[in-house]
Amino acid sequence: MPTIELNTRINASKSIVFHLSRSIDLHMHSMAHTAERAIAGRTAGLVEEGETVTWQARHLGITQRLTSHITDVTPESYFADQMLSGVFKRFKHEHHFISVEKDVTLMTDVFDYDSPLGILGKLADYIFLKKYMTRLLEHRNQILKTTAENGSWKNFEGMVEAVSIVDKTL
Repeated sequence: MPTIELNTRINASKSIVFHLSRSIDLHMHSMAHTAERAIAGRTAGLVEEGETVTWQARHLGITQRLTSHITDVTPESYFADQMLSGVFKRFKHEHHFISVEKDVTLMTDVFDYDSPLGILGKLADYIFLKKYMTRLLEHRNQILKTTAENGSWKNFEGMVEAVSIVDKTL
């Protein structure tokens, strides 16, 4: 039962980071190297509690599908998604957001999963899977950080409207 925890300090408001983290479009942009795309459920814009997203991507040379359910949303502070179907035995991905200074946000990802195939899955975790998943999340977080900090977040569907509700200065 591996758990990956990543902390990413982002020079942007908690509102921008929270909403950008829920962006299907940003996710696809950050995972372009895996050809990841949303193919069912919510396929664009910002995910909301209760919604599902089915992703298709190429990982480790194999095209895979994974359906995730958004289980919890606490605006500006937290959201979580869980796998409904896919290659893992199970996973839960928590996203936490804390303002550490004015316009500086600490984003914490907690990715908790079980690999399939019993002992073979545990061996895969040890040999390569946990490292692969960590690098994938770090890459996504770096793209999110860059997008939040350079202002290009405004180009993603639903972002300006979502942030404007909180930040009336936009």
